[in-house]
Amino acid sequence: MMMLASQPQAIAARGTVNDYALLLLMSCFSGATFGLIKIAVETIPPLTLVAWRTAMACAILLVFMAYQHISLPRTRQAWAALAIQACFNSVIPYTLIAWAQQTIDTSVVTILSSTTPVFTFLIGVFITRHEVSSAKRMAGVVLGLLGVVLIVGQNSHGAWLNGLPQQIAVVGAAICFAFSATLGWRFRHLDPTAPAAGSLLCGAVVLIPLSFILDDGWQVSPSSRSLLGLVALVIFPTTIGFVLYFKLLKSLGSVVTTAQSYLRVPIGVAIGFFCFGEDLTAIQFTGLALVLTGVAAMAAQHRVVDGDRS
Repeated sequence: MMMLASQPQAIAARGTVNDYALLLLMSCFSGATFGLIKIAVETIPPLTLVAWRTAMACAILLVFMAYQHISLPRTRQAWAALAIQACFNSVIPYTLIAWAQQTIDTSVVTILSSTTPVFTFLIGVFITRHEVSSAKRMAGVVLGLLGVVLIVGQNSHGAWLNGLPQQIAVVGAAICFAFSATLGWRFRHLDPTAPAAGSLLCGAVVLIPLSFILDDGWQVSPSSRSLLGLVALVIFPTTIGFVLYFKLLKSLGSVVTTAQSYLRVPIGVAIGFFCFGEDLTAIQFTGLALVLTGVAAMAAQHRVVDGDRS
């Protein structure tokens, strides 16, 4: 359980130029994620894709950790926390997004997933109480959520409420990522590769059996195109992205780190347009503008309550 100090003090999130450069790099990897998922899920069922993604990324990190003599956590308490972290940063959101991308556009998924900082801020204000509210940031929440309503209400073909379950699933994934960012603060004393590998390992332990049971994983025959998409997905946004994620949580905090969600939007939308021939309606462009404005307000003048979050 997260505990707050008896006399919390608001402090500003700090970070070096290198931290923000890494945030931009992570945004680039993240922006390509949904295009790679779109390619991989063409011939790989969603649950099987997520199982392979987490298992392969975990294997790469474990080899790297062995080479660098970095140890995984050893306590039951740490592994219980990693198991919870895995549910929120891989098992549930990865599966929801992969399932949704079978039928809805990459650009829509990118925009909806960019709302993570809005939900991170709301969790920080109303649940963990380590975020400081302000009129500007609450206005950002309203704008971001209004943008979601516009985007979810109309798909790229102009039909209202078409693909609604899939779009709600993506918003659910964004909420999971918000909880993940909030809970990830507990691992700030570890080398970033340790919680990354540990959470991926926990996720793989859950997902691999489920993929065989629910997806008939042993019968999957992926195309070369899907395999290339999977490999790129494993290396860049998953393996490298996870390490950057836990590193930046320590130096920039949860809200600023999840702000990469809106930095990746132009990349994801461009990939959807140029690689998949996707278009956005005028209403969705309006929703995009509202989401970006709202999320920008979430990241601006970031302040947190200093306390014990372990």
